[in-house]
Amino acid sequence: MIQYKSDTEALNDFLNKYNALRSEIGKVIVGQDEIVKTLLIAIFSRGHALLVGVPGLAKTLMVNTLSQVLGLTYSRIQFTPDLMPSDIIGTEILDQERKFKFIRGPVFANIILADEINRTPPKTQSALLEAMQEKAVTVAGVSHKLEEPFFVLATQNPIEQEGTYPLPEAQLDRFMFNIWLDYPTFEEEIQVVKNTTTMHSATLNVILTAEEIKYFQDLIRRIPVADNVYQYAVKLASLTRPGTALAHPWANNYLTWGAGPRASQYLILGAKCHAAVTGKYSPDIADVQAVATSILRHRFVRNYKAEAEGIKEEDIVNELIK
Repeated sequence: MIQYKSDTEALNDFLNKYNALRSEIGKVIVGQDEIVKTLLIAIFSRGHALLVGVPGLAKTLMVNTLSQVLGLTYSRIQFTPDLMPSDIIGTEILDQERKFKFIRGPVFANIILADEINRTPPKTQSALLEAMQEKAVTVAGVSHKLEEPFFVLATQNPIEQEGTYPLPEAQLDRFMFNIWLDYPTFEEEIQVVKNTTTMHSATLNVILTAEEIKYFQDLIRRIPVADNVYQYAVKLASLTRPGTALAHPWANNYLTWGAGPRASQYLILGAKCHAAVTGKYSPDIADVQAVATSILRHRFVRNYKAEAEGIKEEDIVNELIK
């Protein structure tokens, strides 16, 4: 059993382990520092992340590397139009003794990479999203608990529209973060090419165990938050809701509807973890602002006017933060 003299001592050790994680991941992943930081914040906040980026930006490698340094089991599910819910959660078969036996699907792992989640119909999408929310799957009336920690990283290609089934807003809301993955810089791409076109191979060390991750997830929840930070997070979410008393003028002009209460919850959880990984013992307003874009960008819907004027989700969040 993991024990510390105080939460302060535990937070200091968490920061050391976090820095070690970043260093270990850097052996394989070149650049993408903010992406790795956001993914780790999601894991320690018990959240899930949707990663949006064009093919070839090492999304799969990033998740595989994360699972190795965290000492967790890992499954990759390639979402296709013919994928069935049973292909994800598992199915019952009749064994040699003529008894039904449940064969677990790939969802029974600690880290799930849901590759191109928008390529499969809503029925199959919902099978995974149920597991994300309930941390369990139900087959033939029997509930099967998923082993914790449980983290889903879903990827989406922003440039392909043919043969896709975009996630409904209510399902998008299940993801703590919507992370945009951009191209590497010129220097980073040179390093990537050097690493991948030679005999270069990195040996990764396990930095954290599943038990330690669960302990630090609970530790993040125990971090105290000042009332003014709670008020700021809730007000920031409220600013996105058009037609309400606290609505920002941009919300009334450019949004069809805004973020729900889950946004406020994730803003606080994300701020707590962001404070911890930057060496603070309690979050302030700057920590809320640091995670706001990735938490809010997929929780409101722009109207036609916003699209016609080229107003992006990031522009709206930046205006709200001002």
